[in-house]
Amino acid sequence: MQELHDAPLAPLTTLRLGGPATRLLTATTDDEVVAAVREADDSGTPLLLIGGGSNLVIGDKGFDGTALHLATRGFALDGTTLELAAGEVWTDAVARTVEAGLAGVECLAGIPGSAGATPVQNVGAYGQEVAGTITEVVAYDREARETVTLANADCAFSYRNSRFKAEPDRYVVLRVRFALEDADGLSGPIRYAETARALGVAPGDRVPLAAARDVVLKLRAGKGMVLDPEDHDTWSAGSFFTNPILTEEEFAAFRARVADRLGTAAEPPAYPAGEGRTKTSAAWLIDKAGFTKGYGTGPARISGKHTLALTNRGGATTEDLLALAREVVAGVHEAFGVTLVNEPVTVGVSLHP
Repeated sequence: MQELHDAPLAPLTTLRLGGPATRLLTATTDDEVVAAVREADDSGTPLLLIGGGSNLVIGDKGFDGTALHLATRGFALDGTTLELAAGEVWTDAVARTVEAGLAGVECLAGIPGSAGATPVQNVGAYGQEVAGTITEVVAYDREARETVTLANADCAFSYRNSRFKAEPDRYVVLRVRFALEDADGLSGPIRYAETARALGVAPGDRVPLAAARDVVLKLRAGKGMVLDPEDHDTWSAGSFFTNPILTEEEFAAFRARVADRLGTAAEPPAYPAGEGRTKTSAAWLIDKAGFTKGYGTGPARISGKHTLALTNRGGATTEDLLALAREVVAGVHEAFGVTLVNEPVTVGVSLHP
């Protein structure tokens, strides 16, 4: 297991931000991961887990403790059953399932990060989320001090949430198992309207797997959501804010604010979110509050392709990024009475100081 001291963490994140870790370990096997976690727990050393670094905002002072980079590898396909090691590159894994003719995650193409992070965030996009295909998650339980296997029902999946996210200091994901579908080379039903329009089909139709993946990659690239080291518009953590989910009372008050600000004919995006709740669009809120694509003059700006992405234009600090994020949160709240919540995990800093 590789060990470095006073090691920079910025290169391990898609934002390229954050100070150094006191100690950085790189684990390439499950046993090394478990050993490193146990050592940190036994000594009372703070521990930071890093996979693909696509969902991390690390403070400029860095991390005073042990950062553990999960670089495990493993792609095992048995019929329609897929098992991925936590450190597998997610985009590569999706490409291999499409090549194998199996449906279930093809619309999650292009999402940066590692396989082990997908159940934590219940990663989703373009009408699919991993909760729909994950059967089991193998994890090290730091509380029980043993490796456990959690069935899908035990993972408490919900919109961009899970048991692993709710108990961030308890579980370390080691492996993720999926049940995919053999639909004779066709995708799962296309559920997302934008994807269906781009493919020229009706929602619910199936298309060749490669066509679904290629369209999703094209849509993501158009929004700066496919990583490109040469394009600072992709130096982000993806969507920086989650789509707000509002109660009936909150949504009624929100609609009234929209009417006051934009006119009575204006209708905000609204999607059923279960139990009398409605999901609206964070990107719409940001744009209508006056924070348009490319907003900002400093080294941290809103993406020129998508209002949900906050980007490092080169030379930014984490505080630069957070200052922009706080400005957006305050502006949206003032305009519409809705408080945006950050999607990436913050380390050593907070969006709400």
